[in-house]
Amino acid sequence: MSKNIFFENKGPFTLTQLFSNQKDSLELKDVKALTEATKFDITFFDSLIYKNFAKETKASACITTEKLKKYLPKTCIAIIVKNVLYEMARVAKFFYPTSDIDFPDLSLKQPTNNDYKSVKFGNNVLIGKNVKLGENTIIGSNSIIEQNVQMGKDCVIGSQVILKNTIIGDNVVIQDGCKIGLKGFGFIPNKSINIKFPHIGKVVIHKNVEIASSCTIDRGSIDDTIINENTYLDNQVHVAHNVKIGKNCMIAGQVGFAGSCIIGDNVSIGGQAGISGHIKIGNNVKVGGGSGVIKDIPDNSVVMGYPAIPLKNFIKDWKKN
Repeated sequence: MSKNIFFENKGPFTLTQLFSNQKDSLELKDVKALTEATKFDITFFDSLIYKNFAKETKASACITTEKLKKYLPKTCIAIIVKNVLYEMARVAKFFYPTSDIDFPDLSLKQPTNNDYKSVKFGNNVLIGKNVKLGENTIIGSNSIIEQNVQMGKDCVIGSQVILKNTIIGDNVVIQDGCKIGLKGFGFIPNKSINIKFPHIGKVVIHKNVEIASSCTIDRGSIDDTIINENTYLDNQVHVAHNVKIGKNCMIAGQVGFAGSCIIGDNVSIGGQAGISGHIKIGNNVKVGGGSGVIKDIPDNSVVMGYPAIPLKNFIKDWKKN
């Protein structure tokens, strides 16, 4: 994840400020994912799924468990806790205290011709501070582009679209009613109150992507949500926090992606399929409509059903019934 332009970082903080049981006075500058963290960053590691990332992390400190700490490099201080996600949420809120609630952008105003000379606006468009819009972009009526959003040239943004915490490449089409960059569905259950997980990431949409009407794309929690170039999303697709979708993918209507799943290149997914969180779908995969993908799918596979299985097996089972 690149430098955070959407949330103000209140750091640095020392380890002793963040954890009362720590004696090391190491100063930490930011919170980042295992793969993005560098020296003087703090990260977290809560599942064996990510052990290879943990082994290579450049973070100076990592919130983890006693069982998992052995996978961390010696250069990384292991902060041993009982509940990794709870402690990570607490630390992220230290650095970014406003990232657990989507506060409305009060800097919004109607753009003038002098602000964006080569951009065309419909009626009642509102733009926040420090928004960058590329040449020859068109923005439909009643759309809202919140502060610090960046957009490339030749983009088409429909009506009643909301964009926040988002960076968009050239030649991107976002159709009517889409909501992009809002906080994801991240919380930690607690008997007395559900603790909201801060979302300090953003949405990155690469060039030549088309997103059809009424899609929702959540920003990342600690990492970013990314849609790579030449990928098309049909109507009413939901993309949760930290999802990575590869190049040249075709996603049909009402598909749902749970958090932190990774989708390869040239993937086709039929309508109303559901993709579970923290799994990986390889390159050149086809997923049949209505399927439920609950485990990793290797490259060049064709799957269908719930749970999704190889298409040949699905057809055999169907014929038996």
